[in-house]
Amino acid sequence: MTLPAPILTDTPLVWREHGAARGLRQIPEETAVALTYGRATYAVMMATPADLEDFAWGFTRNEGLITAADEITACDIVAREIDGEAAIELRLDLTGVREAALWRRQRRLLGATGCGLCGMESLEAALAPLPAIVSNLKFDAGTLAAAMAGLGARQTLNQQTHALHAAAFFAPGRGIVAVREDVGRHNALDKLAGALLRAGIAPAPGAVLLTSRVSVEMVQKVARMGCAIVLAVSAPTGLAIRRAERCGITLAAIARADGFEIFTHPARIVIEREAHVA
Repeated sequence: MTLPAPILTDTPLVWREHGAARGLRQIPEETAVALTYGRATYAVMMATPADLEDFAWGFTRNEGLITAADEITACDIVAREIDGEAAIELRLDLTGVREAALWRRQRRLLGATGCGLCGMESLEAALAPLPAIVSNLKFDAGTLAAAMAGLGARQTLNQQTHALHAAAFFAPGRGIVAVREDVGRHNALDKLAGALLRAGIAPAPGAVLLTSRVSVEMVQKVARMGCAIVLAVSAPTGLAIRRAERCGITLAAIARADGFEIFTHPARIVIEREAHVA
């Protein structure tokens, strides 16, 4: 069985004020993706079937199961059919030490579209301390705003469907070096993490750009990536702000054409002049 395409064409009945007619619509696919380690299922996520190797590496890294790309020794992508629907298994093998540590954790997930904390064993596990982010990195506010403004042109799948989230990595002097898309915002960020890990790109010297809101799971993934700055289109949650403040992440959000709002650790973003907003 072949892997499903990430985008499909449908012919919905389109009703507008002037009447109704059949139209063409590009829509994103949503596929059940199982991540298995040693042939035992660890998580099942609903995801866009694209950049699956990046998803495998990034999810595994952001779950804390590995710290380096070579700790995954094999990754087979297997297409299956279940009740008439396509499904995918990402069959991963870890090094012996990492596999032993994995099964000591005994965690299971059954996620909705990119669900970030489903299946945690305890409240303590869901709110475990994050890595401390210590960085002297500084970005000009206008540079970050321009990077966010240019992200839309790099979202090739979303340009066709208007239905996918994106996560991007912006590096000083290089611009946006990687973009990954998915119907799930958590999945998009995992795919980005995997792309950077596999390419040997350290996230610490750059900024993560998100087209979604910033929930606590997103902050936790950025912290595990080791990145000090995140800028998002939509608003953060209160818990996301508190966790970002505590672990040392600069959290900026509500990005618009005329700027954005900085919620934590603002010293990393250089602003030429400050205006008092009522």
